[in-house]
Amino acid sequence: MLIELQNLIPEPIPQKIVEASEVWGTNLRIETNSNVLVSAQSGMGKSTLLHIIYGLRKDYSGQLLMDGNNIREHSYEEWENLRKQSISMVFQDLRLFPHLTARQNLQLVPEVNASTPSIEEMTAQLGVDNCLDQSVSTLSHGQRQRIAIIRALRKPFRLLLLDEPFSHLDEENQKHASRLIQEVTEANDAGLILSSLGSSPALSFDQQISL
Repeated sequence: MLIELQNLIPEPIPQKIVEASEVWGTNLRIETNSNVLVSAQSGMGKSTLLHIIYGLRKDYSGQLLMDGNNIREHSYEEWENLRKQSISMVFQDLRLFPHLTARQNLQLVPEVNASTPSIEEMTAQLGVDNCLDQSVSTLSHGQRQRIAIIRALRKPFRLLLLDEPFSHLDEENQKHASRLIQEVTEANDAGLILSSLGSSPALSFDQQISL
């Protein structure tokens, strides 16, 4: 999925942030199937960028093109289909259902990605297989992050958006999660955009951008 930003500026955002950014107020091209790392301190707009790409925010000037199409012109139905079949996202706040078990959260996807390993395989790989039948409200933040990553990977996607997905994972668990993400992304012939506070995860990136 080709992403093109044309003088995109969120509103409101301080002018000094725009002037120092490699993203805001520039012409930026993210090639199809590329892995992109977006680094910045808190408050610079990492989540904003991913939310705009995901179609959740429209409070910006400029344009964002997806495969040559201006995303402002997408209808509700077009966005629904894109999120169901082409774009998957791990939100910074995870957006899991705390009253459901981890397994039930993982089963809440509209369509299952045929290229993805089973729930049991992925949870074992990330070390959360022993809490599948626990309520999400009882899990640690790191366990919840891994469940959210697995849920995003269970959907079909051409583009995977990850908003600080490893903030509560130690180095070893980051490596396991990165390996699974790389494996499923490559199997899907897809690309990914990952935001980080500065550390570089154990993934190979084609493009690194500072906000």
